Amino acid sequence: MKGSVILSLIISVICPVVHMARVFVYGTLKKGQPNYFRMENTSNGQAVFLARARTVEPYPLVIATKHNIPFLLNVPGTGQRVYGEIYRVDQKMLEFLDRFEHCPEWYQRTKIQLEVQDGDAEGEKSIEEAFVYRKTTYESEWLQKPTYESYDANGDHGLKYVSPEDRSPE
Repeated sequence: MKGSVILSLIISVICPVVHMARVFVYGTLKKGQPNYFRMENTSNGQAVFLARARTVEPYPLVIATKHNIPFLLNVPGTGQRVYGEIYRVDQKMLEFLDRFEHCPEWYQRTKIQLEVQDGDAEGEKSIEEAFVYRKTTYESEWLQKPTYESYDANGDHGLKYVSPEDRSPE
């Protein structure tokens, strides 16, 4: 981990033209979750953990489909403030994440306001903006599902994540 952070700093200094974007992950791509290995795989691109954060606005985070996939529904003001992680990613990783999340067919990559949870414990929380993959089209009954403030594949919800081979919703 330390080596990848040092490499990230070296690349940032030597090649400042490399475009880096911030991405907020809230589901299976978080540390300790089933797809986190994809964030660490440098053949997918570069991803550097920046901070834990939560959404400024509430959103419904639901678990749906036969694969028990976590979805952040694009219904701001409904649900809960969702916890996740902010990463700085290079263009290659951003393109990988777009393919992995089937963007724009399945998810939409949009910007979201986040309250950073790490950092100075005394001071006020900083607000950052990052990309997030939100579900803009979904079954109407998904809005009746329980919402979560934090996703864990092995959580008390009892809905064990099943990795879909083709990443199709049904």
